Amino acid sequence: MKKAEMMRITIRAWLESQWIWADSHQRCSLFPQKVKSWHKNLSTTCSICSKSKRLERKRNLSEKKLSRCFVDHRKVRLTAGKGGDGISCFHSEPRKMYGGPDGGDGGDGGHIILKVDQQVKSLASLLPLYRGFDGEKGGSKNCYGAAGKSIYLKVPIGTVVKEDNEIIADLNQHGEEYVAVYGGTGGKGNRFFLANDNRAPETATEGEPGEEKVLSLELKTMAHAGLVGFPNAGKSSLLRAISNAKPAVASYPFTTLNPHVGIVHYEGYEQVAVADVPGIIKGAHQNRGLGLAFLKHIERCRFLLYVLDLSVPEPWTQLRDLKYELEQYEQGLSKRPHAIIGNKFDLPQAKSNLPLLKEQVEQRVIPLSALTGDNLEELLLHLKDLYDHYVKTEERQSCKPMKW
Repeated sequence: MKKAEMMRITIRAWLESQWIWADSHQRCSLFPQKVKSWHKNLSTTCSICSKSKRLERKRNLSEKKLSRCFVDHRKVRLTAGKGGDGISCFHSEPRKMYGGPDGGDGGDGGHIILKVDQQVKSLASLLPLYRGFDGEKGGSKNCYGAAGKSIYLKVPIGTVVKEDNEIIADLNQHGEEYVAVYGGTGGKGNRFFLANDNRAPETATEGEPGEEKVLSLELKTMAHAGLVGFPNAGKSSLLRAISNAKPAVASYPFTTLNPHVGIVHYEGYEQVAVADVPGIIKGAHQNRGLGLAFLKHIERCRFLLYVLDLSVPEPWTQLRDLKYELEQYEQGLSKRPHAIIGNKFDLPQAKSNLPLLKEQVEQRVIPLSALTGDNLEELLLHLKDLYDHYVKTEERQSCKPMKW
């Protein structure tokens, strides 16, 4: 019996030793995984630990989200805050009779203020409706109500504010402010009406409503250069080729219904803004095909780039019709500094039409292909010359040129 019991104890001790070894081996294999998960849960405030956490890869934005439209005019309805009401109450304190009126006045309503910010380039961030903060009502013990906070709307440099087609403000300096609508005045509490002949007034007035206006905001200058042409001339493709802008491109007309602005970078941190204006048609000055809305965009460009389709027969008629529409809309608009671009030069019809176009046009014609990128360097150099001429003209007239 003693031998059998000794054998049983020996076998049990051996099995326990095997279990302990297996358990420790399993723990050692799980330890790195626990450490890895522990590192993931560490706060990124520690610079050493944050390196072990991989940065999550951001999703690539779709081209639809990247193609943001440029807004150079906006109509907004502004309503300032209402003034707070005054209250009617009397002072109440132990062992003090006839404490008298102590109703406080209400706070004034908040204003809505337009503030110029040089970092803002478009009016796209403005909403169609704004309402100011109301003032708080007065309190007892002659406490005044808090005034409503003012709302600041950031607008670009060169914003013109119109009301009923009349200019009421011209904002040209960074940090310049214009109070568009004033908040209502706060009401008076009964303490305000205390007089010798009225020692216990119970009268209190309500706060006045804030001003309400419908304003039209417009930019005097939308871009340095404007691409002018008929539909399907390749303006959007050209803007894609010379800048990082992503306007929609398709084989049907009127693909672009809102202007897009691209930035062309040069040495010395010079930036030239080029606007892709929606295509105009014959009779645009009579508002055919939203012509007046499109011509307004062209009016806000300092110099023009006429984009002609060389693949169509008689391309010089496009230039003649474009200048006619601009001149009918505003006298002298077609005479602004400009360049003539013959697009789609990669097509066989275009190469035969180019000599005919140069015979009909006295000015320099820049043939190029926005699709293949041929001869884009000549356009970029000429664009820089137009920009330098614009800067010198503005400085000669003691005006500050627009910097993007």
